[in-house]
Amino acid sequence: MSDEPVRRRRHDWSRPPRGRPPWWPANEPFPPADEAWRQIRGRFMRRMVGFAVTALIFFTLVISLLVWVVTSVITALSGGGAPHPLLIAALIVLLLAFSFGARGARRIARPIGDLVEAAERVERGDYSTRLRARGPREVRKLANAFNAMSARLETSEGERRRLLADVTHELRTPLTVIQGNIEALIDGVHPTDEVHLRSILDETQVLSRLIDDLRTLSIAEAGALPLHREATDVGALARAVVGSFDAQARGAGVTMPVEVEGSAGADVDPFRIREVLTNIVANAMRYTPRGGSVTTEVRTDDRAVTVVVRDTGAGIAPDLLPHIFERFTHAPDSPGAGLGLAIAKGIVAAHGGDITAASEPGLGTELRFTLPRAIAA
Repeated sequence: MSDEPVRRRRHDWSRPPRGRPPWWPANEPFPPADEAWRQIRGRFMRRMVGFAVTALIFFTLVISLLVWVVTSVITALSGGGAPHPLLIAALIVLLLAFSFGARGARRIARPIGDLVEAAERVERGDYSTRLRARGPREVRKLANAFNAMSARLETSEGERRRLLADVTHELRTPLTVIQGNIEALIDGVHPTDEVHLRSILDETQVLSRLIDDLRTLSIAEAGALPLHREATDVGALARAVVGSFDAQARGAGVTMPVEVEGSAGADVDPFRIREVLTNIVANAMRYTPRGGSVTTEVRTDDRAVTVVVRDTGAGIAPDLLPHIFERFTHAPDSPGAGLGLAIAKGIVAAHGGDITAASEPGLGTELRFTLPRAIAA
């Protein structure tokens, strides 16, 4: 008989497992660093060895005492004498040991039983399951870790359902337009000319942009957005982005000054940062009335480059402001899908930076993001 199946079951505990387990958090790298894995393994093995040694000593003492008691009882009964006081004390110690042992076993077994039952409920899809932390310290830590896991699963499931509903809603409009136009062309209601075919093409482009944005957003939220960093003059990049809106700004009667302070060099992905700037400036342009302005400022210090885009538009409603960086969040009169600022946040976070917004209704909006000048060691 071959020993190949046996070799397959062996595992080298000095190294992390090769495949990502299905329960591993999506936003955490796998496998973990070797040093971290060795620390986890070492801590686990020390605790197991300590428990085994303690249990061995305890059961050796109990069994030795039990043998001595049984021997003494047999000797006392065969001699017809009264039990020795030390023998009575030993019996009492044995009873106490068994009593405390049973109590300790129940103290551990009940929380573990609760954990097994809760895990079965989670397996069936009930992510609202929570445990009451009780028992020894390690068992309480296990219960708290389980509660944190189930809370994350519940949050993820809620986000998944909201995302599915939002995507369905956003896809429905262009698909309905495309379907209606094609049916009108087939039925002869509309002629097959460039005007009507162009409207169908426009809606397919809307779908294409939505799909691209969703893909970028999902990769950014998973922490896996690829960045092609290079030394970049963020000030020059800001001027180029704002310059691409010149014709639109002149037609809308909006001024767009750019102010750059210091040498705004940073180690960033210029394509991604251009995408961030384009989204922010486009939003500012959309809500700035004729005669207003959209000002872009680039400031630099020893550690970071800060970009500020300030407009004189209508501002953001107070109830909407805390959610503008969430996907599919937009004002009722906005023509977009509400993904631009969520993507901007993901890109800035991937660079190790931060993005914030401040606004007062009627006084305009200010969006500010900060980029480290160099990659953190």
